[in-house]
Formats: sequence, C-alpha cells, structure tokens
Amino acid sequence: MQPSMFNLRVPLAGRDEVFLMNTLTDAQLVVSSDVAALLDRAREGALADAPITAEERDALGLLWDNGFLVDSREADRQRLDEFLRDVKSDASEVNVTLLTTLQCNFACDYCFQGDHGDYNERAEKMSPETAARAAAWIERELDRVRPERLVLTFFGGEPLLNLPVMYALAERAWTATRERGIDLFVNIITNGLLLTPEVVDRMLPFGLNGVKITLDGDRDTHNRMRPLRGGQGTFDRIIANIRAVAGKCRIAIGGNFDESSVGSYPALLDFLREQEFADKLVKVNFKPIHRPEPPAAARDAGAGNRESRRTPQVIPLTPVGAKESLKGTCMTSVGSGAGKACDSCGELEDSAAFLRAETARRGFPTNDGVPKGMCHVHKTHAHTIGPDGSLYACPGFTGQLALSTGHIDDRRDSWRESALERFERLHPWKECGDCAFIPTCAGGCVAASYSQAGDMNTPTCHKPSYESALLALAHNVAGAA
Repeated sequence: MQPSMFNLRVPLAGRDEVFLMNTLTDAQLVVSSDVAALLDRAREGALADAPITAEERDALGLLWDNGFLVDSREADRQRLDEFLRDVKSDASEVNVTLLTTLQCNFACDYCFQGDHGDYNERAEKMSPETAARAAAWIERELDRVRPERLVLTFFGGEPLLNLPVMYALAERAWTATRERGIDLFVNIITNGLLLTPEVVDRMLPFGLNGVKITLDGDRDTHNRMRPLRGGQGTFDRIIANIRAVAGKCRIAIGGNFDESSVGSYPALLDFLREQEFADKLVKVNFKPIHRPEPPAAARDAGAGNRESRRTPQVIPLTPVGAKESLKGTCMTSVGSGAGKACDSCGELEDSAAFLRAETARRGFPTNDGVPKGMCHVHKTHAHTIGPDGSLYACPGFTGQLALSTGHIDDRRDSWRESALERFERLHPWKECGDCAFIPTCAGGCVAASYSQAGDMNTPTCHKPSYESALLALAHNVAGAA
C-alpha cells in the first residue's frame, strides 16, 4: 500500500489540518495532520512498523476509499490509463461546436484579424445548404452514438452575424433531440454587440442554456482592446444588451487581459457588482493573452501609431496581404496569429490568480484555477464543424485543412483520415512524468503545442499556476467546512 501519485496536499496555516485532493478520483478531504501523516508512513513503507489503532484503521479505510492510497505505482498508472480511455470514449454526450461564420464586426487589438480591413470579404460564412447538411450529420451522430445529451455551441468569428443559420441549426437540433428523447443544451459565445432580447427569445424554445460575452476590462480599456472596425467603442452597447437579456437566460462574462489591461479589471468588477444584473451572472472568468514586444524599429517609428504597434501574436501563420481566406476561429492560431491566449503567458499567471481572488471577493462565481479535465480534443464524440462543413478535433485547428478530421458529407479523404488517426493517438501527458495534475490537465492545450512547438504531443505546462490555484481552493474548502 502506498500513496497515489495523484495526491495533492496543502497544510492549513494556523490549524492542525491538511487539505488533500486526488485529481484522479476528484476526492477532496480536510483531515487532521495525524491522518496526513499516515500517507507519509505509507510512502516510507512504515505502516507495519507499529500497531495500528482503530482510529488509524478507519482513517486508512477513508483514504483508500477515496483513492489516496493504492496498491502500487503500476496500479495507479493502470487506473490513469483506464480513466483516460473512459473519458475519451464516453458516449453520454455528443458535443458539437458550430462555426456559423468566421466574419467579425470587431477589430480586437490583440487579434491578427484586426489587421485586415477586408477580412469580412474573404472570411467564410456557412450557407443555408451547408447548415442543412450539418444538421443531418448531427442527426446521424445521434443515431450512431445514442447519447444522453447533445451540447451545441455556436462560435465564430461572431456567430450572430449569421442568425438565419444559427436559428435553423438550433431548431433542427431541438426537433431531432425531442424525437430521440435526448437532452439539448445550446450555448452561444459572442462579443455581445448583436445580442438582443429578440435573439434570446428566438433561441430559448430551442434549448438555449447560456451565453458567454467578453469584456476586456473597464469601459476605457475595453473600448481600446475591442473596438468596432471603424474604431468606435463597444462597451456601453454590450452592457445595455446584457441588461436587456440577463433575466431571460444564463449569462457568463469572460475577458482577455495583458500587462497593459490587467489593472483595469478590478474597476470592471466593481462596475459589474453595481449593476442590477450582477446576481444573474453565472460565471465571471478572465484569461491572460500574450503580447510580445514589437520590433524596436516599429516601437521607435510608431510609438503613437496604432497600426505600427499592432503586431501578429507569437506565430503569424497568415501573412499580411495574403490572398487566401483567413480561416481561423477567434483567438486561435490561424485566426489570430497566435496559439491559444492562455497558453502563451507564464508571466501573467500571478495576475490570473489575483483576478480570480478579486472576482470571488466581490461575490461572483468564478473558476478556481485548477483544470477540470481533458480537453474536447481528446474526446471521440466532441467535434467542431467549420463554415464549409469540414470537421475538426477542436476550434483551435479550424481552417487548417490538413488537420481536418472529416467532413459532414462523410466523404473519405485520405488526408482527413490521416489527421483523424493522428488525433486519436495524441498522448502529451506521457511527457509529464509523475505530475499529479495529469488527470485534470492531460498535458495542456494541444492547439497551442502545435502552433508554438510544431508538435501536438509537447505539453503546455502551467503547473505553477495550478499549484497557486490549489492553495486558494484548499482555503476556500476549509473555510466552507
């Protein structure tokens, strides 16, 4: 008998107690230091050196039942393999992200798309005919997999720029799930500018579960970071839209911060706290973005020029002036010239922890910062459908046709089948050694690994951030207990 490799512990200052978490079983316990010491004795093989009291026997039974004690390291790794296989093959849910369009009405300061005034002329938009074929493909998947629920997420670009397609797909999904006795959850990820009560009212009968809206700091900062293509601010209109729909559906607030904007978020939180819709926000969570320094020449020549300051983020995969379509989704390697925002930014992880604490202090529900499990890219029944009907393992690869895993027309292309096989063999966590976070992180963001390292099996590690989040989680749990 020995401690699980997936154990995490946090001594609780000023108390003779320890917070224990096992990331494989998701068990969380607050125990006395004496109970935690039993794990140390098990690790040292010293449990047999002294008589075990009845209380210690009960404590060992509790630790065993919750996965903190295991037979051996080999048994622990076998449990991990079984867990990962179960998550990958889980058929209880079919999860589909639908990109109604890659067009966008914003010119976000950190987005590569914002450099292109003609972007909307070249970005793809799903046609009604393709939408009908996408709906038929989803129905075939429901009949093949027979899940308990379908989760449908509309994304882009800005998905509300193609309302007829969104309405048609949602209505068709609603009919299909009702006929099959399947639960339907519909989500929309939007910049919020076009979100009106009429849109929400139209979607509510078709299973609308919630809407996520991005606010990048207080009013002035958001207007700088997320203007319209003509340069006009967007904050006031978005807030008015949230105010108009907050009583109708679940609203989550997201945000993307960098070194220049992070300081404005406490003011945003104070502003949100004062709004009449504050208690209707189901989640408030902010993520860091990476801004490399522009070349010295650009800094010197264009200190006051916005076009000179804006530079492609991390890896510019589509050169300025290219004639082919810009095909990437918002905040992904093709769409923004960067890997996923939150996977390029180790220097901002302390700020993320600070903002989580500030968000919780104002009473808003937020993520605890500890990763919640394997990304959809590892799940067999999670798919992204691009505007042209191509299938992808996750939105982060949209537009990179060489990494398309299929098509809604069920066409068999050798290169798509090769890509599908490549994703099915993913195992970035095998490079993570004995890290206790493997069951919840699985090696990090695969899209970021591919765009930054050129290898999807290279982990993107944020362990220091997870450890910091674990400290906060431990004290929150202990406080509640």
